[in-house]
Amino acid sequence: MTEYTIRRLGHLGDGVADGPVFVAGALPGEVVTGTAEGERLRDIRIVKSSSDRVSPPCRHFKSCGGCQMQHMADVALADWKTDIVRTALQAQGLDTEFLPTHTSPPNTRRRTTFAARRTKKGAMAGFYGRQSDAIIEIPDCHLLHPRLMAALPLAEALAVAGASRKTPLRVAATLTEPGLDIAVTEGKPLDGPLRMALAELCQTHDLARLSWDGETIATRLPPEQRFDGIPVTPPAGAFLQATKDGEEALRTDVLNIVKGATSVIDLFAGCGTFSLPVARKAAVHAVEGDRAMTSALDSAWRHAQGLKKVTSETRDLFRQPLQADELSGFGAAIIDPPRAGAEAQIAQIAQSDIPVVAHVSCNPVTFARDAATLVRHGYKLTHLRVIDQFRWSVHVELVAEFRRDAS
Repeated sequence: MTEYTIRRLGHLGDGVADGPVFVAGALPGEVVTGTAEGERLRDIRIVKSSSDRVSPPCRHFKSCGGCQMQHMADVALADWKTDIVRTALQAQGLDTEFLPTHTSPPNTRRRTTFAARRTKKGAMAGFYGRQSDAIIEIPDCHLLHPRLMAALPLAEALAVAGASRKTPLRVAATLTEPGLDIAVTEGKPLDGPLRMALAELCQTHDLARLSWDGETIATRLPPEQRFDGIPVTPPAGAFLQATKDGEEALRTDVLNIVKGATSVIDLFAGCGTFSLPVARKAAVHAVEGDRAMTSALDSAWRHAQGLKKVTSETRDLFRQPLQADELSGFGAAIIDPPRAGAEAQIAQIAQSDIPVVAHVSCNPVTFARDAATLVRHGYKLTHLRVIDQFRWSVHVELVAEFRRDAS
């Protein structure tokens, strides 16, 4: 067998040797052997290990597709994620100061989506295997919060009650203050017996809320979240930061960036992750494309105490970005777009007079593209921080500060 030296990691976490040849599970500096199949290596054997290689803490790691990087030391993994961001910026001719990476601890994920399938003996639930549609059971997962693990037997029960023979359920589970919030998709059509079975499961498992293909079956208690202590009841399936720890780290940096502004616009505001805490010190206009999330934000503000005015607007910021003149007068902007970035909206911010921008991103490539637009129009990328909520994954998240260059 041919020996290969791993030069770097690819963006999906595979080792990359000259060729390129992609080697699953290999780390930079390692020497491996194997049989090449196109650009990939199979029958891999490690001849020389990296000093950054560690024993995966989870016994499910080899088969489960939930984590990709448990075999890499934490410090090396944090450095690699920083390098991903730095490389994306360099491709746009940019550089900046990197603040220390913040990584969420193990067993802190507060939301996930399980796959659940009926079997001849009952049901099984877990995550899909690596590059596979096989469901891997994960009773000793090191990623999820212990309270979230309680959703596994529930997912199995839901599959028995309402999964078809051919299609697994998607069971989205989220931790809330009073209990689990469960949103199921890909299930059988609702009928009377299924509704009764689901309502009974909601009671038996002490759920806060259960919805089925977009319809709420039962709400025992409001599925409340708290953003910096401010209670919010998001709609079923609403976006939330993956860990409470990561949310707090992002919020701390965002609050520091917009500190001193008396009026702030929050773009892609969700249910108010940043809008509501910022409103302790500044008036906020929150813009979000999902009307249910906007309504949840507005209701939370109306019931909260001690906040300055928060106005909200439902608007598709991809098709109808706020124009530069609409942004005029705000002392700071917060923007937290999905993976596609916010090219159209960033173009309008770049032409506005907003002096400070706090940019949260889950995609270094689209972030770097949008950052380049801001810099071309007079902003300075003063610093950024990688916030790793998706521990042991290849996912990279960050928060960055932009300020108009006074010169």
